[in-house]
Amino acid sequence: MSGPPSATAEVRVAVRRCVADLSPDTLVLAAVSGGADSLALAVALAFERPGSAALVVDHALQAGSAQVAARAAQVCTGLGLTATVLTGSSEQSGGPAGGQGPEGRARALRYALLERAALERGAATVLLGHTLDDQAETVLLGLARGAGARSLSGMALTRGLWRRPLLGVRRAQTRQVCLEAGVAPWEDPHNADPAYARVRVRTDLLPAFEAALGPGIAEALARTADQLREDADALDALAEGTGDVARLAALSPALRARAVKRWAELGCGRSVTYAQVAALRALVEDWRGQGPVALPGGVLVRRTGSFLVVLRDD
Repeated sequence: MSGPPSATAEVRVAVRRCVADLSPDTLVLAAVSGGADSLALAVALAFERPGSAALVVDHALQAGSAQVAARAAQVCTGLGLTATVLTGSSEQSGGPAGGQGPEGRARALRYALLERAALERGAATVLLGHTLDDQAETVLLGLARGAGARSLSGMALTRGLWRRPLLGVRRAQTRQVCLEAGVAPWEDPHNADPAYARVRVRTDLLPAFEAALGPGIAEALARTADQLREDADALDALAEGTGDVARLAALSPALRARAVKRWAELGCGRSVTYAQVAALRALVEDWRGQGPVALPGGVLVRRTGSFLVVLRDD
């Protein structure tokens, strides 16, 4: 008897390996949007771990989003998964909305709703449908922003509650899986809108790289992310966040930058920029009595004697 088609087999193996450490009776959830990537994930999960469940988030950002979410849930139910539609507003995301565009707010909401649902159900993990193509696009966007190794390391296969079994799978393969399973994916109009930088990377930049340099660019970018993630993890483990100037000064520049960044983000509860980290480092490396450094959330950092001190800009 012949086995499944090659694309289906590859995605099944990817899911199987990703959850191999979990006992058979552990609840595994899949985040499903109705697009090809997440539906392929649902197809494989239903086969590999019967009794698993799908979570569909309705962001209510587009007309007809409720119908799209309901259809995605219906497809998952037809595959044998228990499906739930999650709805909410950006105020429920649990994080500050300031400085985020619509994509950032939707992402924060999505993760907040998924995490809450997973905790309520006692699930061990939530599987996400990010592919190798998504990883390559993330690296290129990070390069365009002048980001450091942590951002260029892209998305991890496993981090906390989240697992991404399809990071080694191309987007074209997920579409093939849907075809082989007889399910029709939803085509998000945002995925073809050139107003979004990621769409321009996908439709213009990556194809141009392939045309100029030959095939395999996406795979090479994903390998770069894997290597940089190992480096960033190792450096972060050595860089304890601190505001003690003497301890910071004793660190190498790479560790000092990480230690200052971790300490600052703990103090303000938000991400800080390269420019803000550079200004904080100057309080340590080039102290000339300069004034405080402004961080997000109305936070100021001032050097007082041998310490960096967090103040609230009330």
